[in-house]
Amino acid sequence: MAYALENARFQWEEGERRVRQADDQARSDLERAVEDVLDALRRRLGSSFAIAELAELYGEGTDWADDIARRRAGSDSSAVVDAAFNRYAREAHDFAGGKQRVDHPDRGRLPSQDY
Repeated sequence: MAYALENARFQWEEGERRVRQADDQARSDLERAVEDVLDALRRRLGSSFAIAELAELYGEGTDWADDIARRRAGSDSSAVVDAAFNRYAREAHDFAGGKQRVDHPDRGRLPSQDY
């Protein structure tokens, strides 16, 4: 069963918010941890993926990403993981500024639709 994209996006955006709101010293450590998780996401999904694939990976569990984040960010690992997924979502081939592009079989791409 596919992980609900709307739920994933909400959690990812919340993690991004928590990273942004951290104090300067903590944010520096969190940002480095986000980069570590982003590197791992790139290795797992590659450069061509759909936003639903990213949500599915998230729904399967993020223990592997928590382990990476915890090494650098400690107890804030869940915010780091969610922020990394949020940032990586922007690289999905069907992501258009917070909206998912939808392919139409007869006419190619349709205008973006909200999640």
